[in-house]
Amino acid sequence: MVNRFVTFYSRSKQRLWTKGETSGHVLELVDVGTDCDSDTLLVLARPRGPTCHLQRVSCFENAPAIAATPAAPAADVGFLGELDALVATRARDRPEGSYTTRLFEAGVRRIAQKVGEEGVETALAGVAQNDAQLLGESADLVYHLTVLLHSRGLSLADVTEVLEQRHKGG
Repeated sequence: MVNRFVTFYSRSKQRLWTKGETSGHVLELVDVGTDCDSDTLLVLARPRGPTCHLQRVSCFENAPAIAATPAAPAADVGFLGELDALVATRARDRPEGSYTTRLFEAGVRRIAQKVGEEGVETALAGVAQNDAQLLGESADLVYHLTVLLHSRGLSLADVTEVLEQRHKGG
């Protein structure tokens, strides 16, 4: 698959500029459409990390999370992108005193072990039908899974892409 990243014309740089060319937080192009009189473009893109230079999900403070559809109610999953970007930064920078840094330094086997432990704990919380415990264990599982993905050079965006392909029947 060829990656197609969104490119803009930057008035301040006076040149074409690909979002994320320095930060690595690119916008992967999904589709481009025009309005009714073809004088405005709507770019649909899959963000790979924060889209704002302030490390936020969006430059628009009150931007909606994910629009609701009859098949999928609105969900605020924007923080998962922030978590993914934070874990990527910790993998790169390895700040001292960070639990995430300690996991990366322990290696992929230890991280995978933590994913297994959290998976079992999540399943047990589900069987016990304790919602608060299930949510807590699920959060631990998602966090450790994100660390495992980054330890292998992957991300939550890559998982999302696989899920989307499965949904499309591909």
